[in-house]
Amino acid sequence: MNFIKIIFSLFFLITAVNAEGEYMSKDPENTIQIELKSGNVIIELMPDIAPNHSTRIKELAREGFYDGVPFHRVIEGFMAQTGDGENRNGTGGSDKPDLKNEFSNTSHLRGTVSMARTADPDSANSQFFICFDAAPHLDGQYTVFGQVIEGMEFVDGLKRGAPGSGTVDDPDEMVSVKVLADL
Repeated sequence: MNFIKIIFSLFFLITAVNAEGEYMSKDPENTIQIELKSGNVIIELMPDIAPNHSTRIKELAREGFYDGVPFHRVIEGFMAQTGDGENRNGTGGSDKPDLKNEFSNTSHLRGTVSMARTADPDSANSQFFICFDAAPHLDGQYTVFGQVIEGMEFVDGLKRGAPGSGTVDDPDEMVSVKVLADL
């Protein structure tokens, strides 16, 4: 348990708040902000662990691809999935090619951000999910590319989906997704 506290403490040490209450990061180029109607979620990307996935997220954010995209699958105690800017229901991606996996030994913990994919390990494209709790069964099978460092309470507040499938009727949406360096 102390190890997890140390990891989260390190994440919080690299983040600061300026006089206007806006989040500042030691590396704004590798930090994204997801604006939800309830508040902002700040995610530190992990380009050292998943360089291609981190680059893809920033590229799509800068194109406005994620703006208005719903959390189409939200499962209590597990995760919230989003990123289908094409069909908005979990069946689509972007017009960019799929990514080769960048699996690592990074654990899926509360606030971990990881890429969604099909059964093909090299099929990640634009969809991603945020873990509500630890999900060790995903470790080494999905590409972890980020960690929520602020605003997890807003992720916790997302509308939950149907039991089993997690499909959400009238889902919450990402108002916008921006790279902090661009704000």
